[in-house]
Amino acid sequence: MKTSVELTSPGKIVSPLKRGSDDASAQAPNDVDLIELLFFAYRDFVGEPDRLLARHGFGRAHHRVLHFVNRRQGLNVAELLEILEITKQSLARVLKDLINAGFVQQQAGAEDRRQRLLFLTGRGKELADALVGMQSARMERALAAAGAQHRPVIARFLAELIDKERTGINPEATE
Repeated sequence: MKTSVELTSPGKIVSPLKRGSDDASAQAPNDVDLIELLFFAYRDFVGEPDRLLARHGFGRAHHRVLHFVNRRQGLNVAELLEILEITKQSLARVLKDLINAGFVQQQAGAEDRRQRLLFLTGRGKELADALVGMQSARMERALAAAGAQHRPVIARFLAELIDKERTGINPEATE
């Protein structure tokens, strides 16, 4: 079976979208090509944020916590555990880092004092906004190249990759 990756020089890969583009018989990317593109897209989508996070001694787990707390200020720890599908121990380590560095704060719930509600501090909001800004800029460039009119199709495609039973995300809701 021929691999879809073509190395042109050490570490350089020819995109399946460009390979054979001069050839009139060039075909649309197959599933393996699309999988490959998704790997590279994800690598680059998280690469720039990874470098910013590394300056704070953080990684992708910290990024995910910042993202979801930013999207839902006051999210409780149990809800965050459900979203991230990680262990309490893993989340505790990440939260400890973010709290100690002054990016996240915890508050007891108003009705249930045992509940731990999570909020970004001003510093945390600034970092979360910088991270989402990097990724939004990349998304906007890609959508502009694909044609903004295709946004609903792209959203539907991504939603269809998600396990609906596990997450409760409905692809029809993206339309």
